[in-house]
Amino acid sequence: MVPPRVIRRLVLAPLVIVMAVGLIVLSPLLGLVALLSALLFALVRRARTGRMRGLRVLGFALIWLVAESVALVMLLGLWIASGFGGRLQTEPNQSRHYAVMRWFLDSLYGGAERTFGLQVLVDEPELTSSERLARLGRPVIVLCRHAGPGDSLLLVHQLLSVYHRRPRVIMKATLQFDPSVDVVGHRVPNVFIKRRQTGERIFTDQIERLARGLDPHGALVIFPEGGNWTPGRWRRGIRRLEHQGRRDLAERARDMPNLLPPHPGGALAAIAACPDADVIFVAHAGLDALVSVRDVWRSLSADLVVRAKWWRVPVDEVPRSADHETQLQWLYGWWERIDAWITENRPADATVAPSLPS
Repeated sequence: MVPPRVIRRLVLAPLVIVMAVGLIVLSPLLGLVALLSALLFALVRRARTGRMRGLRVLGFALIWLVAESVALVMLLGLWIASGFGGRLQTEPNQSRHYAVMRWFLDSLYGGAERTFGLQVLVDEPELTSSERLARLGRPVIVLCRHAGPGDSLLLVHQLLSVYHRRPRVIMKATLQFDPSVDVVGHRVPNVFIKRRQTGERIFTDQIERLARGLDPHGALVIFPEGGNWTPGRWRRGIRRLEHQGRRDLAERARDMPNLLPPHPGGALAAIAACPDADVIFVAHAGLDALVSVRDVWRSLSADLVVRAKWWRVPVDEVPRSADHETQLQWLYGWWERIDAWITENRPADATVAPSLPS
């Protein structure tokens, strides 16, 4: 359960700054401990030091907390400059908040490159100059698979810093525990979803509201799976379809071991609410094996390479005028295409869902 906003502002935000100062002060000692631990492990196990995983984590934690603290100070300054919140919704202030978002995510991305050896390789169609200009003048709805830690941050970073879009994101309410995400998320158009408390209708109403407000530079980001992929969620998703009497979709979901069955309500509602938007489907591979904390720790012994594939469906090829069943089959068809791409591009040690009995 997320605490009230006043608690988050008065407790969690200052706590981040205190943690950042404490980590800066203690970082020499913690770095020495991490280095000695790695060397001791290597001597005992007669193995390599695993690329100093402890130092990697310490370095990235320091970058994250410092960037978070600076972002919070900048956001406080924007709140004061806007007349203590009175002009936050004006265009200049919205632009400034997106600039803070871009700086924060650029800092985290650069930190991940230096500490974890992060590489993000995006495959997308080559465009002519006229095609690129035409597409820049239209909003986009981005439907992305959800797997592994940080995939949403990488996607939003790509939209902000590479494509110069203004993303609106459908996020879980628990992300409000991160102070900077919490503050920015409530000042620019986003939705924090409490699925069990709001119900499906209010959930789709919120998405429709965000989609209707998209301008030519806007991007609405939705994760139709509703959560990160795990074997248990994959099985439960198939059973959910069976209980709904959709054995046809359940069979298709069985043949997509890399993805959870998509929840179509939010995605189709957004597409209908913004008739001028192109639709982008995003697949990625490289975070698939990071299901548990142990998986994440083990992965830090090597550089992290994430491959992504973007498909763009032009506005006139999106089946908006079709009936619900046709749109549902269209969405599942794209999900199958994404699953096939992941199978071809996922790392060899990625977790694969076991088959279920028919």
